[in-house]
Amino acid sequence: MLKVDRRLLVKVSQMYYIENMNQNEIASKFGINRTTVSKYLKKAMLAGIVQISVVNDLYESLETALEKKFGLKEVYIVPSSSDPGEVKNNLGKAGISYLKRIINDGDIVGFAWGTTIGALSNLASVEKCDVVNANMIPLVGGPENLDSEYHVNTIVYKVANAFKAKSHYLYAPAITGTTETKSAIMQDANCSKIVKLWDEVSITILGIGAPIRSSNLVWSGSLGKEYNDMLEDAGVVGDICSRFYDVDGNVVDTVLKDRTIAIDLEKLRNIKYSIGIASSPEKVPAIYGAMKGKFINVLISDEETAKLLIDFAD
Repeated sequence: MLKVDRRLLVKVSQMYYIENMNQNEIASKFGINRTTVSKYLKKAMLAGIVQISVVNDLYESLETALEKKFGLKEVYIVPSSSDPGEVKNNLGKAGISYLKRIINDGDIVGFAWGTTIGALSNLASVEKCDVVNANMIPLVGGPENLDSEYHVNTIVYKVANAFKAKSHYLYAPAITGTTETKSAIMQDANCSKIVKLWDEVSITILGIGAPIRSSNLVWSGSLGKEYNDMLEDAGVVGDICSRFYDVDGNVVDTVLKDRTIAIDLEKLRNIKYSIGIASSPEKVPAIYGAMKGKFINVLISDEETAKLLIDFAD
């Protein structure tokens, strides 16, 4: 055991933690080596001379609780608001901030469509993003009745442009009219190129939908009541990239499966960073199912939704 008087431990700790001297500088001052300084600092902490505390406010507590409960890599909580537009903007800011932190040269980044991911792409256009030698691709075709601002190709273009990365586009609907139409599109060179890239994706940016909710105008408008009833009868609570699942995270195959042009949910379980961005009370079962199914390993949501998710899981 290293023997040293308390006075020296206090002085070394003061210099390192308060005066911001590095260990080499401290070693030089006292005529000792750097390894000895490191041992002094460890001994000072064990002796209670150095006490480190972490300020843990409400968001961090919620983030940690969700990370532990669902085995997530990270949870990023933003403030809630009575204005849905403000929440989407907060989520978009968090999403682009997170992407800037994790993206590296060589990454293939896949995107879903939707208003929240659209907010992220709009913010990417005004953010200062480092140039990255990456490829950005759609993970799903685009619904015909969706505003072009939220179309997956538009999102890919805006984010790729912000990072000066290479963009690839998918010229196909999310759900085709017939299985024969899907088969023909899948044989097209454009589609087959994107599908091959789905096997190499390292980061996904995903919206989480609640397709049977009355507020979901995309699904109610494109499918109609007949299909909504079918999804509800099958136990569907959520969708990611137009693929459906139940509250326990089990993939639910429907008659739409063979008409859908999108990455398979099972592939998302093997992605390095699979980032789900979603909020609102009505989406709680869908977000819960996405976490249970391991379709996402990072969650970006708001405070209200995070609290509801904790209650829902208990």
